[in-house]
Amino acid sequence: MEVQIMCTKLIKPSAPTPPHLRTLKLSPVDQIQYSIKPTALFYYSADGSAEAEEVERRVNLLETSLSETLTRFYPLAGRYNEDGNWVDCTDEGVEFTAAKVKSRLGEVLSRRDEMIDELIHLAGGESTSAVTLIQVNMFECGGLVIGIRICHHLFDGFSAASFITSWASTAISRQLGLINDLDQEIISPTFDLTSILPPNDLPEMKPRPPLMGTDNGVTKRIVFDGGQISALRAISHDPSFPRKPSRVEVVTALVWRARMRVSLAKHGRLRASLAALTMDLRLRIVPPLPPSSCGNLVSMATARFVAAESGDGNTELPVPVPEVPELKILVGLLIDSMTKSKETVVIREDAFPTLLRTRNELYEAVEKGEVDVFMFTSWCNFPAYKIDFGWGKPVWMSRIHSGFEAATFLDTEGGDGIEAWLSFNKQEMPLFLQDKDILAFTSQEAP
Repeated sequence: MEVQIMCTKLIKPSAPTPPHLRTLKLSPVDQIQYSIKPTALFYYSADGSAEAEEVERRVNLLETSLSETLTRFYPLAGRYNEDGNWVDCTDEGVEFTAAKVKSRLGEVLSRRDEMIDELIHLAGGESTSAVTLIQVNMFECGGLVIGIRICHHLFDGFSAASFITSWASTAISRQLGLINDLDQEIISPTFDLTSILPPNDLPEMKPRPPLMGTDNGVTKRIVFDGGQISALRAISHDPSFPRKPSRVEVVTALVWRARMRVSLAKHGRLRASLAALTMDLRLRIVPPLPPSSCGNLVSMATARFVAAESGDGNTELPVPVPEVPELKILVGLLIDSMTKSKETVVIREDAFPTLLRTRNELYEAVEKGEVDVFMFTSWCNFPAYKIDFGWGKPVWMSRIHSGFEAATFLDTEGGDGIEAWLSFNKQEMPLFLQDKDILAFTSQEAP
C-alpha cells in the first residue's frame, strides 16, 4: 500500500483560547500514562460521488469543523510539557495531514488481517511534538480513512470518544447549515480534574512495566461473530451467577483461558494469573462529575485465579500438570470482579489515590513475575459505526499495532460481534492462535 503525503498543516482553534486557560495542569493519573498516542482509524467507502472536487470538499469540511471543535477541546491543540507535567494550551494546532493512497479501499477491507502492519501508514507520525495527529487518506475510488492519534497523557478512550463524536457532529451540522444551533446540542467538555478531585494522600508509584517494542511484540486480529458469542454465553453461564455474562466477559474469559494454556506450555505448570479490565471511573464518583469531564479516569477491575497446589511437597515425586480451569470458573471470577467494581462508590477525595493504588498492585504483580498479568481493554459500545461526518457511517473501525501488551475489544459493524486486537509477545502468539478454544469460537480470516 503506497501512501503519498500531499500536505501537512497545523489546524488551530477557530477562536483563541482565553489566557486563564492556557496552562493545563495534568492530574497524577495523567502523568503516569505511557508516552504513546493510541490510534483509531475510521474507514468510509465511496458513495458514488467520488469526484476529485467532492473529495476535496470533504477534506476542507474536516479541517473547518476540526478548527471549530478545538475551541471546546482546546488542550488537543496544545503541546505537552514533560518536565512540568502540564499542557501549554497556546493554540499551536493539531497536526493535520492529507494523503493519497494508490489503492482502492476495497483492497484494504478485503485483506484486513494481512494489512495490520501497514495500517500505521494511515495514522500519522508518532514522534511529532503535537499532542493530536489526524491524517485523512484519500483512496483512488473516493473512499476515505481518517486516522486519529491523541497523546495518552491528556485523554483516555472515553475522552477521545467525546472529542471524535463532537467533531463529527460539528461537521455534519455545518454541512446541513445548522452550525448556529450546535451549541445547544453539544455539551462542552471540562478539563479541571485536578481542582475537582483533590490529589490528597497519594501513594508512591512503582515503576511501570516496559512496553514490548516492535522487536518483541506483534499484533493480530481475530473476530467473534454474534452467533459464536451467543454460543459462548450459553455454555459459560451457571445458575449460581447473579446475572448472565456479558459478551465482553465471555470473550475475556476465553482469551484469558487460552493465554493460561500458553503459560502452562511455557512454564510446565499452571501459574496464578490475573485478568485486569479497564473501566470508566466517572459514573462511580460522588458527588457526580460535570458532564464530559476529560482526562484519564480509567480504573481496573481485576479477577484473580490461583491454581490449586498439587503433590505433597516432595520434589522427587512426579506432580501431574493440571489443566486450565473450566470457562465457567473464569467467567464467574470476572462477573464477581466487574459487579463489585461497578457497585463500589468512590468519593472525590479518594478518586486519584484509588486509581494509583490499583495501578501499583498491577505493576507490583508484573515486577515480581510470580503471577501472569493479562490486560484487557474494551472499546465496545463506543458508537464507532455512528461517526458520520456528513457522507455516511464508517464501514470499519480499526486500531494499529501497539507496543502495549494487551487484548483490546472493538464492536463489529453489526454490533453483536467483537473484534479482538491482540498485541502479544511474538514467540507466544502462534501458540495462542492455535489454541483449541480460539480456533473453535473465532473467525481468524473474517472481513
